[in-house]
Amino acid sequence: MPSRSGFSRGDKVRKAMMREVSDIIRGELNEPALVNEVISVTDVVISPDNRHAKVFVSILGDDEKRETIMAVLIESQSKIRQHVGQRVRLRYTPEIEIRYDDSLERGSRVTDLLNQISKGEV
Repeated sequence: MPSRSGFSRGDKVRKAMMREVSDIIRGELNEPALVNEVISVTDVVISPDNRHAKVFVSILGDDEKRETIMAVLIESQSKIRQHVGQRVRLRYTPEIEIRYDDSLERGSRVTDLLNQISKGEV
C-alpha cells in the first residue's frame, strides 16, 4: 500500500539500499581495484521478505577491467552487507548478491544499429 508520499515501503527500502550500497562501494571498500573507477548501482531487487537483495551494477571500462572489479565486488558482498546493516534500519539485513548489469551496453548497441540502419549501412 503506498504511503502518503506515493512510494511503498518496498520502494523506499530499495532506494535506500541503492544509495547506501553506492556510497559503500565508493567510500568504505578499501580496494585498490575500485579506486577511480566508474561503478554505478543501477537497481536493487529485494525479496518480499527482505532477506535477499540482488544489487545490479554497471561498470565503465573494458572486459578485463569489468571482470576484475566484479570479482572484488563479489568478494566484498559480506562487507557490503555489514555496512548496509549499520546504515539501513531493517528487521533483517538482506543477503547481498552483486550482479553485473549490461543493459546500458545493450541499449548502446541497439542505438548504434538503429543509426546504421537509418544511414543505410546495414
